[in-house]
Amino acid sequence: MKKAMNWLKNIRPLKVLTVFLAGIFLFLTQACGAPGIATQPPQPDAQSPYSKRYDPTKDYPLSSPAGGINNFSDVDPRAKDEKAANDRGDAMAKNAQRNVDQKGVNSPGEYGQNFKQGTPLGERVKNLGEDIGSSAEEVRKGVVKGTQRGIENIKGNTQNAADDVTKNVQRGAEDAGKNVQRGAEDAGNAVKRTVKDVD
Repeated sequence: MKKAMNWLKNIRPLKVLTVFLAGIFLFLTQACGAPGIATQPPQPDAQSPYSKRYDPTKDYPLSSPAGGINNFSDVDPRAKDEKAANDRGDAMAKNAQRNVDQKGVNSPGEYGQNFKQGTPLGERVKNLGEDIGSSAEEVRKGVVKGTQRGIENIKGNTQNAADDVTKNVQRGAEDAGKNVQRGAEDAGNAVKRTVKDVD
């Protein structure tokens, strides 16, 4: 409480009066000094503030729900003839259902597969047999080729091994001959050194 009393005693009335007058001066110069919109005369071709204005957010023509995957039409709204596209789609669906009923297939996928092949059942079985026969022939040819290739590889490896053994034997014989010759030379040199030392 003492601090609050000391703070009130330290406030000078002249400072408070100066701040108050400066605020009043600022308020009056900003609000009443410059000509603003309120002082401008009305424009002759100006619209009434109560007239209806353009609102871009309300200008989108939204399509009404018509069914489909998102409760809207599945047809592109830019397409001009939506009814013709719908009629064509319905006709294609009916044609597909009629074909399924006439051919006696179990599913539309099975019908599509039969339609793609376009061959009767007997020919399809014959083609299947030929495919199996050709596959077996290809497997047999692959086995024969693989076996021949393996035999050729074994022959080549055996020949290479024989050549390597022959070369190694020759090198060994050459090395042994050189070693014997060096040994004889070293023995001769040793004898010569011994004879010189004795003399």
